[in-house]
Amino acid sequence: MRVAGLGFRRDVTLASLREALVAAGAEGLAAVATVSDKSHTAALRLLAQEFNLPIKAIPAAVLAGIETPTQSEFVEARFGTGSVAEAAALAAAGARARLVSTRSVSQDRTATVAIAEGEGE
Repeated sequence: MRVAGLGFRRDVTLASLREALVAAGAEGLAAVATVSDKSHTAALRLLAQEFNLPIKAIPAAVLAGIETPTQSEFVEARFGTGSVAEAAALAAAGARARLVSTRSVSQDRTATVAIAEGEGE
């Protein structure tokens, strides 16, 4: 299963999410994933609809402690992981997940996307 993990600011736009997703590699995705409290964001829902992908909501407690290649002090303090995008991708992709694309960031820096592959369904 190939999953795009997304981290984004509250004011993110569909265009910013799309830009980061395409830069990371939108081909062959089975789902998009993010932290649960952001899974109902309008721009994310529009992105999922545009790419015909389900949204996997990952509880913050699951993201905490997932080691990621990218480290943000702000994200670490808030979520307990270095990158929401990378951690969400790894958590949603399932067993033996590995990152195939580390963070891609939109030009306006409001959206990040990472891609993971794993044995999830």
